[in-house]
Amino acid sequence: METSASLEIQPISHPLRAVVRVPGSKSLTNRALLMAALAEGTTCLTNALFSDDTLYFADSLQRLGFCVHLDKASRKIAVYGQGGDIPARRAALFVGNAGTAARFLTAFLTLGQGEFVLDGDARLRERPIGDLIAALSQWGATISAADSAAEGTRPSRLPVRIAASGLAGGRALVSGDVSSQFLSALLMTAPYARAPVEILLTTPLSSRPYVTMTLKMMADFGVNVDQQDERRFRVEPGRYRSLSEYLIEADASAASYFFAAPLLLGGSLRVEGINRSSIQGDIAFLDILQEMGGRVIAGPDFIETRRGPFLRGVDVDLRHLPDTAPTLAVLAPFASTPTRIRGIASARLKECDRIAAVCAELTRLGVRAEPREDGMTIWPCASFRPACVQTYNDHRMAMAFALLGLRVGGIRIENPGCVSKTFPDYFAVLEALR
Repeated sequence: METSASLEIQPISHPLRAVVRVPGSKSLTNRALLMAALAEGTTCLTNALFSDDTLYFADSLQRLGFCVHLDKASRKIAVYGQGGDIPARRAALFVGNAGTAARFLTAFLTLGQGEFVLDGDARLRERPIGDLIAALSQWGATISAADSAAEGTRPSRLPVRIAASGLAGGRALVSGDVSSQFLSALLMTAPYARAPVEILLTTPLSSRPYVTMTLKMMADFGVNVDQQDERRFRVEPGRYRSLSEYLIEADASAASYFFAAPLLLGGSLRVEGINRSSIQGDIAFLDILQEMGGRVIAGPDFIETRRGPFLRGVDVDLRHLPDTAPTLAVLAPFASTPTRIRGIASARLKECDRIAAVCAELTRLGVRAEPREDGMTIWPCASFRPACVQTYNDHRMAMAFALLGLRVGGIRIENPGCVSKTFPDYFAVLEALR
């Protein structure tokens, strides 16, 4: 879909009574792709996500000489791991706006032998990666800027050139508050260093559940990490084992939009293929919906949400689930009291500055919304203005504000095609709620 297109969202005038399935988790799929490639032998990922972000990662592995078989119809990806070897000795990789792929591949490529260039689109070139590169350099990696203006210097942004000769290991210091993906990237590559590694966080960790997910998946693939305290991790040299089948859970971040829908429209909505024991941190968004007045019914393979008799504002710290902030923000105008979202300074470094963007678009719709350094405050709104919501090429902006259009007439979503980053069929699933 062309970026100039827009899509009008038609309100739903009746309470929901729907059952949906959302695609597999992006976070789980990309981590599993990396570990499967480093393992020896074939791993089959089932219920894998097929979206821009995961396809960029799979394409990069193929360009690096790995055999990766994609079966979109059955949502399966088979990866033929090379036991820690990267077959190609030279490759130029492009990952669009996939921050997860960029951070994970930067660390992964240092394990090879040869020269690799990694780049992304204009927005990804603005997103920070310097702390990760500094940490990898402490393990002996050689990474330099690949653009002519800064060629030869240690970069803080893409594109980068990696002169790979493996990792020596040892101690590395890295920040925890810019992106948890830095720590996850280091942890996942650490077993293939030549000596034991120790990772020390220099700042408190944001989005901690994503690191918990990394540790759990590493254990699934046969590598255990010694977490000595909240800021210290030790990894001995080891090898991932291939798994004949690895099931990818439904994406909890994608599910958050559908969890929220009944609180706007009434009725009930069931999301299949996920449960409350999910290893994804965004499952905790359900606790916030309950605090607002929603009801949650959980089964072994589904979660159902319903609207209670009232919807009240909340004051919440979302530092560990920042991707759900836009979803909460579009619920907030319908609450009886203001909502304060805190702890999401890292959201300014996502696909767009989500604090500024969310507040700007709510204001465009007639909602009082004030940005703060680490979050925002949103007040109840009785009268909305019709408008075309700008998405800033950010999938979460498009998906969250489309929800608001199910309740309020006259809402158009600019560049709806940006949802292909993580949920290509989002608007079809949304339409099926009717």
